[in-house]
This record gives sequence, C-alpha cells and structure tokens, in this order.
Amino acid sequence: MVDTARARKLADRIREIVADALERRVKDPRLGFVTVTDARVTNDLQHATVYYTVLGDPEEQAATRVALESAKGVLRSEVGRRTGVRLTPTLEFVADAVPENAAHIDDLLRAAAARDADVAALAATADYAGEPDPYRRAVDDEDAAASPDTAYSSAASAREDVEAGDRR
Repeated sequence: MVDTARARKLADRIREIVADALERRVKDPRLGFVTVTDARVTNDLQHATVYYTVLGDPEEQAATRVALESAKGVLRSEVGRRTGVRLTPTLEFVADAVPENAAHIDDLLRAAAARDADVAALAATADYAGEPDPYRRAVDDEDAAASPDTAYSSAASAREDVEAGDRR
C-alpha cells in the first residue's frame, strides 16, 4: 500500500514536469496554447492522468489532443528522468472541463441575479397581507389606561403557563 501523500506529491511533480516539458522540449506546431491544470496518480503509482485546457476553437483543441498523444513517449521519459521513481507511470491526457463548468456557473449566477432583481422589484411595490403590525397585543392602549393590574396579571399568567410547560 502506498502513502497517499506520496502519490499526491508525485502527481504535483508530474504536473510541473509535463508543463515545463511542453513549454521547452515539445516543438510540435499542432500544440496550441496548453495549460496543464492538474495531475492525478493512482495509489500504486503506475498510472498518471494529466488534465489540460486549450485556449482556442474545437479544431485547435483536437489538434492539441493529437499532438499530446504523439508526444506522450517524450513526456513520459522526461517524467521518469526527473522524478527518479523506480517505475515511471504511464501518462494519460484528459481535456479538463473547467472552462465549460465555469461558463455554466456564470450562466447560473446571471440567471439568479435576474430573478433577485425581479423579486426586489415585486417587493418594492408589495403591501402587507394583514396589518402592518401583525403581533397581538395583550392589552390595548384604552384597556391599559382603565386598569393597569390587568396587564400585569395577564403577563404573570403567561409566564406561569410557560413554566408549567417546561416542567412537563
């Protein structure tokens, strides 16, 4: 069993090595503007998946995918030379879905902001369903002027009801 921290460190190192090698060693004209976003290694350190994004149209993305597949051997030998592990992991390149997910989240946020604006516009012109002060008063102002003892007795009885409920 391999330590997951070691696999994580190796994945980070592979990501750096592949990004550096794509920038300096691989001179394929089909290779577009590639960004290596992530790398993951299995727990047995035998297989590495490298995630990348390409800036450009779908034709450039397809050409970059073909260029990465053709440069896989050079990149794997570079990873083996610079990591020093006993068995060099095989490399698999996967197009990362981060840009599509980010665009989808932006669309959702835009739609939520539009709905919030609609709700705020409706709330600005809305009226209360009942009275502006919906809370019931124990004693009205006229009754309080007539007998102050009633307000005290109703508050005391309400306190006793709450205390009796707590004891049950």
